Amino acid sequence: MRTRLLPRADRKLSVVGLGTWQFGDGWSHVGERDVRGILDAAVASGVDFIDTADVYGDGRSERLIGRFLKDFRTSPGERPTVATKFGRRGPQEPGSFTLDNFREWSDRSRANLGMDTLDLVQLHTPPDAVFASDAVFDALDALVEEGRMKAYGVSVETCAQAMTALARPGVASVQIILNVFRRKPLEEVLPAAKAAGVGIIARVPLASGLLSAKFRPETVFAEDDHRTYNRHGEQFDVGETFSGVDYETGLAAAAEFAALVPEGMTAAQLALRWVVQQDGVTTVIPGATSVGQARDNAAVGSMAPLPATTAERLRELYDRRIRGLVHHRW
Repeated sequence: MRTRLLPRADRKLSVVGLGTWQFGDGWSHVGERDVRGILDAAVASGVDFIDTADVYGDGRSERLIGRFLKDFRTSPGERPTVATKFGRRGPQEPGSFTLDNFREWSDRSRANLGMDTLDLVQLHTPPDAVFASDAVFDALDALVEEGRMKAYGVSVETCAQAMTALARPGVASVQIILNVFRRKPLEEVLPAAKAAGVGIIARVPLASGLLSAKFRPETVFAEDDHRTYNRHGEQFDVGETFSGVDYETGLAAAAEFAALVPEGMTAAQLALRWVVQQDGVTTVIPGATSVGQARDNAAVGSMAPLPATTAERLRELYDRRIRGLVHHRW
């Protein structure tokens, strides 16, 4: 597994990490025993970066990761780096983003994860006004000074939010949607982050599973799966579900994508490999609901770059099928 430096946090991360929204809610339920198996398999395969949030299952994801981390207290070697997020426990308005709330939320995450000091805390896709607030970033600096966390970053919905955050000297990372069907961050965000020494954490790399090329028109998702209840942005930003691409269009594009998969790779591995090789990406955080998925995802971290011909065909597919629908939105 290759690693890349997160400069402002002074730590290296595996180029393939593990996203854990599925350990909380928003996807089909993953049992506690399966969660442990996935974490074990990912770390054994070289993954040393785990991403979670305080609202995933109202803390369930954090608590399960915290139980997993207990094993590293008596075993040799360093434990995985864990990033969490806060900011969605209160109303989504600037007045909720205060130092007192930050202290309360971070203390809850510290208890859930069993950490005295959190490795990395990210603002969890807050409103635009939050990114422009000096007071918000002063409060985050205060949490670092108080020892509640070692570093902080932001999770964003739009490239404009990312560019605003990159101007903040204390921001260590920007988490943003980046995949074969969401390419806009390549234009400004990734070059600016690289120049500033800010890490890029790429999320939703499989477009909510579309790029696994396993879905069909008759595929049915559970009622509590965001691919059912948020398909049109009913609960949160529609860009989080299928990367904002309507399902029918996404299926057609995914079928073409599958035809481009090189021999010896799966469709999901092609999608992840494309993200990993983008200049400026620090790590990509696919989720996994099985041990096999965790291992297959991690294997991408040691794969060779894609042939130039494959990369060009993927770009052409985006331009023809997807660009006009999403490029201007985020």
